[in-house]
Amino acid sequence: MNRAALFDVDGTLADTNHLHVTCWWEALRQAGHTVAMHDIHRAIGLPAGDLLRHLLGDDHDTARDEALGAAHATLYATHFDRLPALDRAGDLLRALDGRGWRVVLVTSAGSSELGALRRAVAADDAITATASADDVREGKPAPDPVSHALGLADANAHEAVFVGDTVWDMEAATRAGVAAVGLLSGGIPRHDLEDAGACAVYLHPADLLRNLDDSPFAGAQGVRAAPGAGQARRSRAAAPHR
Repeated sequence: MNRAALFDVDGTLADTNHLHVTCWWEALRQAGHTVAMHDIHRAIGLPAGDLLRHLLGDDHDTARDEALGAAHATLYATHFDRLPALDRAGDLLRALDGRGWRVVLVTSAGSSELGALRRAVAADDAITATASADDVREGKPAPDPVSHALGLADANAHEAVFVGDTVWDMEAATRAGVAAVGLLSGGIPRHDLEDAGACAVYLHPADLLRNLDDSPFAGAQGVRAAPGAGQARRSRAAAPHR
């Protein structure tokens, strides 16, 4: 079996979470909803329907969900030509590919959005496949996208590591039996990522790349980090991003 390096994209490889927050805020505002940006930020990473249910409640008028999603997509598309990759994101993927890991992106982004993100990260030569929320019945935090990604990589859960930046990422990976690594680059606090199942937390892709030999990716198999691995990253996570 192969070893699988599974990656979320927004907030993990690309510095786009706050663009999504602004675009969802504007789409909701145009539809007459007042939702705090802080609350929207916490919901980023969920598929659109789940995000709206999370923000507006289970009893909101779902007939307008498609229009809200389209408004967000239209607003976000205005940024496609300048989406910023996080520092060393592409180098991280290429480093793992060079070590024999099959790199699979696990995202809820649509095809045109994903194309823009992949152009920003600029590491297509290292990417084996992409698993989208459209490919499964349920998106994150359900384990379905992660399990689907394992199938694309032809890997078992114990031979995989998932890297993400939201609690939804950590929960999805943990439910799929995959070691979850959190990045602080998406703006979610360390303790929230750890509480959701992260076995190790790093600042951003460059930080993980610098510490790759002391991470859950080290060794012959993608096994879970040893006890205390997350604690070892705590002092580094307090430092400013650079």
